[in-house]
Amino acid sequence: MHSLTGWKALAALLPAACGAWAQDMPGKAAAARVCIQCHEYERSIAPRQNRAGWQATMDKMIALGAKGTQKEFDEILDYLATTYPGEEIPKLKVNEARAVEFESVLSLPRSQAAAIIAYRTRNGDFKTIEDLKKVPGVDAAKIEARKDRLQF
Repeated sequence: MHSLTGWKALAALLPAACGAWAQDMPGKAAAARVCIQCHEYERSIAPRQNRAGWQATMDKMIALGAKGTQKEFDEILDYLATTYPGEEIPKLKVNEARAVEFESVLSLPRSQAAAIIAYRTRNGDFKTIEDLKKVPGVDAAKIEARKDRLQF
């Protein structure tokens, strides 16, 4: 867990970054409360996504133990989809991407994203999706499901 102090500093910057209009939107307080249970808020909002992308991210967080009510999760989804909408999702450059990008684009856990980076460092660039799916401990089904987001 990260300190609440970091969140307070970020919260002070959010109005300037997101516009004052986002300050009192329903779901903002719930997002802050729920998301900082496990990581800094900035990490929560880093990926700009469409509603389906935010839903997938929230489903992942709930599966990992995020605590909140269904009403809070519904409000958070509305807030994130409205305040941090996705543009066309750029392709993930597999041989240049950082671990956090593998996490957000492929919805992989941190450990699997780190395994990809370590494998790439040891073995060189990936040439195909099949190479990527060979990384030990990585969920090949998640990679396959998002193969349209990959660039080799």
